[in-house]
Amino acid sequence: MKSALVIGGGPAGLMAAEVMADAGLSVTLCEAKPSVGRKFLMAGKSGLNLTKAEPFDPFLAAFQEASPALRPMLEAFDGQAVQDWTEGLGQEVFTGSTGRVFPRAMKASPLLRAWLARLTERGVQINTRWQWQGWEGDALVFNTPEGREQIEADVTVLALGGASWKRLGATGAWAPLLVERGVGLSDFAPANVGLLVDWSPHMARHFGEALKGGAWSAGPYHSRGEAVISAKGLEGGGIYSVSRGLREGHGLALDLLPDLQVGDVAARLAKPRGKDSQANHLRKRLKLTPAQIALLQEMARPLPQDAEALAALLKNLPIAHAGLRPMDEAISTAGGIRLDALDDGLMLRDLPGVFAAGEMLDWEAPTGGYLINGCLATGHWAGRHAVDWVRR
Repeated sequence: MKSALVIGGGPAGLMAAEVMADAGLSVTLCEAKPSVGRKFLMAGKSGLNLTKAEPFDPFLAAFQEASPALRPMLEAFDGQAVQDWTEGLGQEVFTGSTGRVFPRAMKASPLLRAWLARLTERGVQINTRWQWQGWEGDALVFNTPEGREQIEADVTVLALGGASWKRLGATGAWAPLLVERGVGLSDFAPANVGLLVDWSPHMARHFGEALKGGAWSAGPYHSRGEAVISAKGLEGGGIYSVSRGLREGHGLALDLLPDLQVGDVAARLAKPRGKDSQANHLRKRLKLTPAQIALLQEMARPLPQDAEALAALLKNLPIAHAGLRPMDEAISTAGGIRLDALDDGLMLRDLPGVFAAGEMLDWEAPTGGYLINGCLATGHWAGRHAVDWVRR
C-alpha cells in the first residue's frame, strides 16, 4: 500500500487526507496543535459559513487574480459539492437570504466530529502535537512529545495554513523551510481584517453597535456588508471585504444611504426641522440610527448646515483611521506559496511528490463562504493529484 503524509489539520489538510484515503492510500496526518480543526471551530462560533450559493462566474470572481489558476479546482468542488459533502456527513445545510450556506446546527463542532469519524473509518492516522521541522534527506522531521520523529512517505500534502491566528496553529513558520528548498513565496499580508480607529470618548457608548445598510468603498473594492463599532475600531464583513483596498493604500469612505440619490437626500434635509436638533432631523428625515449619527459626527464635526453639502457628505463620508489591525488578528492572509511555483495539480515544481493546499497558497477571497470553500477545493484537488502522482 502506498503511503501519504498530510501536514496540517485544517479543512484543506483533512480534505486531502479524505480523498487519498478513499483512493486506498495509507494516510498519516500530523498536526502541531493538540487537536485538529482549531481555526475551523473558531470560524463556526459565529455560524459556520461553508460556501456561497450563487452562479459560478461571480463566485469565481471573488478570488480575483487567482481566479484563472483556481478555476478548475473550484469547478471540481464548487458550492453545491460542498453542500452535498456536508449533508453526506449527516449535517443538514440551509441557505440564508444573502446566499450564504450554513450547517443547520450553525456551528462547526458536529461537522468536525462526523468528519473525523469518517477519517478514522478510512484508516487515517492522526498525530497531534507533531511540529514539522523540515527534511532530513527524504524524510520529514517532527518534534513530538516523544522526541524527534521522522516519516518517509510516497507522497506529501502540505496544508499548514497562512500566518494569522497563531494561537490556533496558522503561524507561517513553514515559510523558511520552503524558501530553503527554492520554493517561491510572496510576503504575507493581512486579509479580511478589522480597522484601527482612535475614537474620541463620546463613541464609547456605541461600542458593540452595528452599522447596517451602508456601502463601504476603498479604491476598487466595495461592500454592502455591515460593520460593528468596537473599542479598537471597526470590525465585520463590510470592513473585511474592503480591507484589501486599505492595505493597498486607498482611503475608506462610507455611503450611509446607498439606496438614495444625493438629490433625494438633500430634498429630505431641506424640509423644515423646527425645534429639532440636527441629529434629530437626520434621524427623522433619513432614519439614521444613533450609531450612524455618532460616526458621522465623529468623522466630520462640525457638520455642514447646508442641505446639499450635508447630503454629499452622507453619501461619501471619509473614515479616518489608524490602519489595519495586526496580521495575527486577521481572519486570513494574502501571500504564501506563489501559484507559479506549483504545477496544475498543486505539486511544488521544485519538490516532486510534495503538494500544497489551502491558505498556504497565495490567494485571497472575502469572507462569506469563499474562504472555506477555497480551502476544501484546493485540498480536494491536491489530494486527487497526489493519488495520480503516486499511481504513476
